[in-house]
Amino acid sequence: MARPVSVLDLTQEERLELQRLARSKTASQRDGLRARIVLRRAEGSREAEVAEALSVSLTTVSTWSRRFELHGMEGLRDRPGRGRKPSLPADKVRQVITRVVQPPKGKKKWSTRSMAAEVGISHQSVHRIWKDNDLKPHLLRTFKISRDPQFERKFWDVIGLYLNPPDKALVLCCDEKSQCQALERTQPGLPLGIGHIRTQTHDYKRHGTITLFAALNYLDGKILSRVGYSKSSQITT
Repeated sequence: MARPVSVLDLTQEERLELQRLARSKTASQRDGLRARIVLRRAEGSREAEVAEALSVSLTTVSTWSRRFELHGMEGLRDRPGRGRKPSLPADKVRQVITRVVQPPKGKKKWSTRSMAAEVGISHQSVHRIWKDNDLKPHLLRTFKISRDPQFERKFWDVIGLYLNPPDKALVLCCDEKSQCQALERTQPGLPLGIGHIRTQTHDYKRHGTITLFAALNYLDGKILSRVGYSKSSQITT
């Protein structure tokens, strides 16, 4: 008499999660294979049938069937300590991360090679650590804080006008953009195309400058503007 086939019991949540892993295009092939093994065993297939259908060894099917039966979904995960050990000491990785904002004396920023020489690892490793932690020391954002000792008092005076303007008051926000150059390239630029970027000549003709003045009426949202021209023309290379 043939030995009865053991069938794995699945809860509804486990079945849905296993089906998701088996169909997923983003999950690892390893997790997808383990999920398909358990699903087929839950349908009543013998271990030998599952091994043949999935082109794996009988030992593989038996191992993951037994681990799921004992530990559920947790049993399909790799045990701690498995896999390739980190090749870089933790203290060197920590140095690369923490010192990225502390450039060497006389330098504005680290390069991968200068950081590698300082820490004692390869520049490829430095690049990988920066990338994994989304560190971009070559990019810079600028800011400017006024050194006026009365800056904070003036700041809150201006904010107060916007938050609580006096009755029937006209509140304007004014700014200027001076010496805007009206430039024209000496030759027409070449348009953007497949495989190459848009290009332009390095020299240009300057048709004078323009100064823009603008004021925003905070109460009705209207913009008051004026343009001042300064005519001159020359070619700059």
